[in-house]
Amino acid sequence: MSDLKGEILGRLRDEIGTIDKDAPEAVALLYPSPYRVGMSSLGYQTIYRSINATEGRAAHRAFLPDDLDAWRQSRAPLVTHEKLRPVSDYPVIAVSVAYETELAGLIQCLELAGIPPLAEDRSEQHPFILAGGPLTFSNPLPLAPFVDAVVMGEADQSVHDVLGVIFGSDSRDSAMRSLSAHPHVFVPSAHGDMLPPIDKADSDTLPAYSQIITPHTELRNMFLIEPERGCHRGCTYCVMRRSTNDGMRIVKMDRILSLIPDAAKRVGLVGAATTDHPQIADIVNALVDSGREVGLSSLRADRLTDELVAALRRGGHRVLTTASDGASQRMRDIIQRKTSEAQLRQAAELARRHGMKRLKLYVMVGLPEETDEDIDELIEFGAELSSLIPLSLGVAPFVAKRNTPLDGTPFAGMPLVEARLRRLRRGVRGRVELRATSARWAWVEYVLAQGGRAEGRAVLDAVRAGGRFSDWKRAFNALPEERPRRLLVRPGDRLGRAPAPASS
Repeated sequence: MSDLKGEILGRLRDEIGTIDKDAPEAVALLYPSPYRVGMSSLGYQTIYRSINATEGRAAHRAFLPDDLDAWRQSRAPLVTHEKLRPVSDYPVIAVSVAYETELAGLIQCLELAGIPPLAEDRSEQHPFILAGGPLTFSNPLPLAPFVDAVVMGEADQSVHDVLGVIFGSDSRDSAMRSLSAHPHVFVPSAHGDMLPPIDKADSDTLPAYSQIITPHTELRNMFLIEPERGCHRGCTYCVMRRSTNDGMRIVKMDRILSLIPDAAKRVGLVGAATTDHPQIADIVNALVDSGREVGLSSLRADRLTDELVAALRRGGHRVLTTASDGASQRMRDIIQRKTSEAQLRQAAELARRHGMKRLKLYVMVGLPEETDEDIDELIEFGAELSSLIPLSLGVAPFVAKRNTPLDGTPFAGMPLVEARLRRLRRGVRGRVELRATSARWAWVEYVLAQGGRAEGRAVLDAVRAGGRFSDWKRAFNALPEERPRRLLVRPGDRLGRAPAPASS
């Protein structure tokens, strides 16, 4: 156990901005993925700072261990980083969940902490489990068996009211009764499967930005800040489209620059549509002129200009990354992805002109109405782009999300997705680097994205069986057919229709 705690202490020594605070109302802020992932989450860091800024309240971080087996073998309880205090000792555990498959990490963290994962198995002596995070914008129903309450949407402000109710209540039941009246809190024991609307933070609370800079993350020593929140575009597959919380909200350039500390030598501008900020080139140039490296998320091909790409290159970019999403122009039109071949070609030309080493393009396969001809168009276009600049394709199977126009669209099926990937690999071999997400795990994500409580309980079975894909498949295929139709999801089904034969 000393080695495991030593790893935590080593991380703390390397952090800049850590808040070590004691307070009467202490919260274990849990991220159900390893430290390197959790500390790359802007929302997680923002809530950490915000809770600690509240008088009489403190937040201490905890993560899924990197070496889960070693932690289990030590028989030591899961502890927080700031205090090395067992997570189970805290009256409230607030967990941020970004992706469907992180539900497995939540179960593993609770078990390491000695807390029964299922809410129905817990007593008043156990912590109150409060969930939030990006998953609440889509479908938090699979979380329902494991949590006491869920803060829906942007919790920048509402988390304080919710924690006030929990700490001010004399029991778990009374806290849940009070929270069930909150307009943006889902209480599974009170609301059934009826989800309240997502919350929207006031614009004057924006932007979210990093509290801690650390070398032990996916984005090494990078200070993150959002120049905008949301998106004004209408891509039909995306949860963060223009109808979500009134689309995109812009943060003024002066405010963005004022919040970046002098110690931050690497700055990441992150958000759903960073390049749609009207001053994005000016922001990047200002940061580069101050001697910093700059990274951007969500580069849109139709927003790439000579000035912006030149600024990115000066800021340390070696690879220009954008997305076409649809394999062909026909598919992009169907999903309302406003990106043309001409714009993607221009992106390649700009990358070459400014000395980038590579163009990386994200693509989805398995979209509704897709055919082999669409894949062939991508092969041909990939060859053309690779003649301009070395090209990498990042390919992911399409997974329909709730609260999007494509909600309920069937999963294409593992055999079909794998066949499309084989066709694509053969077509670009020797000319284009290709990395693809597993069709198997995309199916797991799909079942959870479209599922409910039953699918959530099945995750517990899969985790306890070992967490291999075969365990997930067995757990999902064992679900009863008679559960509610809206929650019945099998590969190839279109929700609300008679189930198709499973393609797994």
